[in-house]
Amino acid sequence: MPNDERDRAVRVRLATDGPMLIEGPVEVTLPDGSVVRSDRFTVAVCLCGRSARYPWCDTSHRRRPPRSQRGSGAK
Repeated sequence: MPNDERDRAVRVRLATDGPMLIEGPVEVTLPDGSVVRSDRFTVAVCLCGRSARYPWCDTSHRRRPPRSQRGSGAK
């Protein structure tokens, strides 16, 4: 069926120095093979690896300087 929901494109947004935002619901397969699911309409997936709720973002990335300022001596 061409209009099947499985065939629709999923919108993914990459935030600069932030999480990957995915239109949900989503299932994420973790490195150990376990699968976690979120039924939220937009899901924030952690890209920095600091989240206590990994793979979901808990805004831990905000405590780290933006990539554009790292290593430049700017504070």
